[in-house]
Amino acid sequence: MSQVAPPVVELVDVVVRYGDLTAVDRVSLSVTKGRHVALIGPSGCGKTTLLRTIAGFERPSQGTVRIGGREASGASSWLEPERRQVGMVFQQGALFPHMTVLQNVAYGLERRADAAERAAATLELVGLADLGRRYPDELSGGQQQRVALARALAPEPHVILLDEPFASLDASLRVRLRDEVASVLERTGMTSILVTHDREEAFAIADEVAVMDRGRLLQWGTAERVYNDPASPEAALIAGPGVLLDCVVENGRASTLLGIVPTGAPPGKGLLLARPEDIVIVEAEKGVACEVLRHRFRGADMLCDVRLERAPNISLQFPSSDAGVVGAKVSVRLRERSYRVFPASGRAG
Repeated sequence: MSQVAPPVVELVDVVVRYGDLTAVDRVSLSVTKGRHVALIGPSGCGKTTLLRTIAGFERPSQGTVRIGGREASGASSWLEPERRQVGMVFQQGALFPHMTVLQNVAYGLERRADAAERAAATLELVGLADLGRRYPDELSGGQQQRVALARALAPEPHVILLDEPFASLDASLRVRLRDEVASVLERTGMTSILVTHDREEAFAIADEVAVMDRGRLLQWGTAERVYNDPASPEAALIAGPGVLLDCVVENGRASTLLGIVPTGAPPGKGLLLARPEDIVIVEAEKGVACEVLRHRFRGADMLCDVRLERAPNISLQFPSSDAGVVGAKVSVRLRERSYRVFPASGRAG
């Protein structure tokens, strides 16, 4: 009978405090080899603190951190960051300006006889084999981040930690580099943990997404799970745009201001989660009247904010070619599908 390999990264009831502030509140999670995890949540939710705790830049107040099957921090144990075999990619790359690209990548490999060969091979892996003699200020922002990734990969760590690595790049470069980094991580079989404010970025890269708020881990699962089947109203609104509509569930149908739709929720009062793509424009007699407040053009589609009389303002998503006029009156309703309904007592704060 084969043994199950231990997680590459495992956190058990980790707490990080700064005086009276609890930045990370009893978080437990495990990441297996070759998996890619994204931590998402609002600013100040604890996701970067959690990443720094794994790296060894923060010491937990309680709980255990294991990396590569070895205890890195616990009640009576502590491994310094340089002994954890963790690679780190920061938002700005943090390259040494006085070193060439090749020297930057070879930094930390001094004890290896094949340091130069390993650095060159890693640069080739990220598509920069011909730039080894250049200095960081001779590179574009995207190239600098690829060098930072190569430097993190070169020592063959247990896990790569990425702290908002694409945040300083322009939108088009950000998407391209995101896809390139995801490809490199897949080809190397590397385990990674990404911190990001960008949900699209998290969903594109990660096998699993951890939703955090106020230091707590609200939900852990695939991107599809956290978006379509959120564990709580708070997790729902962090995982994507939406609105919580008061409803009454009876006989497998939820009655809302915007129509009666299927649900698997038990009978009673509740809060129905509707995403922008769930709300459609219909003929006047088939929906609820509302006023168009503004448009947000996104290329192929638009988000349109509308005002209802007896409900929160909501957003609709539709093709750009179907754009209405600001100030226009339209009728909307929920499209027919099964919806997630939370107990009425679970309203997001």
